[in-house]
Amino acid sequence: MRYFLWNKSLFLFLLPIILFAQVKKTDLTRLPYDELKELFIKNDKNQKKQLEYANAFLVKAKYDNSPIYKARGFYLLSLLYKGDKAIHYLDYSISFSKNTNDLKFPAYAYFRKAYELKEQSRFREAIDNFILAENSARLNNTDFYFDAKFSIALLRSEELGEVEEALVLYKECFNYYKDKEVRSPKYSFAYQDVIFALADAHKALEQADSTTYYNKLGYKEAAITKNEKYKHLFILNEGANHVLKKNYRVALDSIYKALPKMIAFKDQGNTLASYYYLGKAYEGLGNPEAAVQNFRKVDSIYTISKKIIPEFMGGYSFLINYYKVRGDKENQLKYMNIYMTIDSTLQKKYKLLTKKLNKEYDTPYLLKEKATLIESLQKEKIVSYTGILMLLVLVAAIGGFALYQYQLKKQYRSRFEKIMQQTTAVVKPEILHSQLIEGSISNNRYQSIGIAEELVQQILEKLQVFESESGFLDSTITIQKVATVLNTNSKYLSKIINEFKGKSFVQYSNDLRIEYSIIQLKKDPKLRNYTIQALAIEFGFNNAESFSTAFFKKTGIKPIYFIKKLVLIEDY
Repeated sequence: MRYFLWNKSLFLFLLPIILFAQVKKTDLTRLPYDELKELFIKNDKNQKKQLEYANAFLVKAKYDNSPIYKARGFYLLSLLYKGDKAIHYLDYSISFSKNTNDLKFPAYAYFRKAYELKEQSRFREAIDNFILAENSARLNNTDFYFDAKFSIALLRSEELGEVEEALVLYKECFNYYKDKEVRSPKYSFAYQDVIFALADAHKALEQADSTTYYNKLGYKEAAITKNEKYKHLFILNEGANHVLKKNYRVALDSIYKALPKMIAFKDQGNTLASYYYLGKAYEGLGNPEAAVQNFRKVDSIYTISKKIIPEFMGGYSFLINYYKVRGDKENQLKYMNIYMTIDSTLQKKYKLLTKKLNKEYDTPYLLKEKATLIESLQKEKIVSYTGILMLLVLVAAIGGFALYQYQLKKQYRSRFEKIMQQTTAVVKPEILHSQLIEGSISNNRYQSIGIAEELVQQILEKLQVFESESGFLDSTITIQKVATVLNTNSKYLSKIINEFKGKSFVQYSNDLRIEYSIIQLKKDPKLRNYTIQALAIEFGFNNAESFSTAFFKKTGIKPIYFIKKLVLIEDY
């Protein structure tokens, strides 16, 4: 039920706002850095002015040749943008501030980059950058170190569904903050934020008593510090907890107390949560009409915001069944379509979504029922043979596509099992040499390439050493470079690889990389959390596309499919 309530990264290093007189544009680079920064803050409603001050800051830093001020200048520029452009400037900030031992950089730049990546649903990369921020702040900025740790926990819990793993990190943050002045302006918000996260995580794990403990603690702290929003968030969260405990009337009382505050604070996410749990409470009390009324409000908020998390999907399955029982096919189909659209979107984002949603509603069954509904509605509205024919074509297309998908999945599964059964045997150089002496390689093959037998044997043995030492992982290798290492020429090497390996040099090196990647992914679970881009670099490719293409060419499946299957095997 948690939504990000704050983003500390935006102005973490932009502290007190001091008013300064306007300065002529031509004099800007003569101003001190602090004054330029404060002018940047003062003009937070005027992006054009902010851009002038940020550029002046950066020009001054370049003139002074100061790495840390260059880093701060690029950070200022990043604040004016979103997405890839912001990340571009943050990468410059990180580059210039590395190894400067600054209290704030590059930690702040890593931190904000992580949030930009999160907004793009690049969750694993976001976690990597939060960890870099955490490590950067570890020695000289303990408060920020725990800010980063908390953000990692939130991302793991909210976006990846790794609640138990997040809970460990939340507890570390709680133990740190509880020894601080938790009712002071400096720490009260962070402390209550962590308490709420703990309560919400225990609720997600259906640990009701622990949820109540932290909700009560959080309410007490919010009341003492007069934080009205958090006070009512804890009331709302405890109401949701009572729904899970089936104390429905107690739940209604708490949620109705919290809901007006969520609306007043324009907290769209928790307003949606309030209506959802009101719907669940009325469902538990056997009042389906009231449940429908609230679940439809959930849908109205989603329609506006286009934001929803798996926790609140149960309302749609209730609406679908409600209208099905009443024979209202129009509304049944309407909410079925919305459900399936959200399902498709969320499955791209949430690791554990499939298991959760299938508990609520079986997707293949939904597809079948949707087709039946469409057929029924069409028969009611379309009398002409043309309409019926079009419907049959549609059903046939869906059936054909479903069959194609089934065959494709079966084929992929077979290829995956074949890969798992294979072992990569490394031929020792001495065995290869023995085979060559015994004449296992036909003399005709030497004659066909016009290279002396003794020289071919030497180069093949050196190639075996090249393979055993994983020389192919160098992303910059060319046949010329390998030929130089093997003390031969590229023409000879190309002929030998073509004849005795049965492939071109590029295919030969790519196949070695793919075989190596399969072994490493089987062996090292940590690698399965990498992005495809990161894996590409790890295994000697220049980009994700070339890695995926080579992997598919070698195995017949994509690396993302191979990794998902490995993870499923591990989970079971």
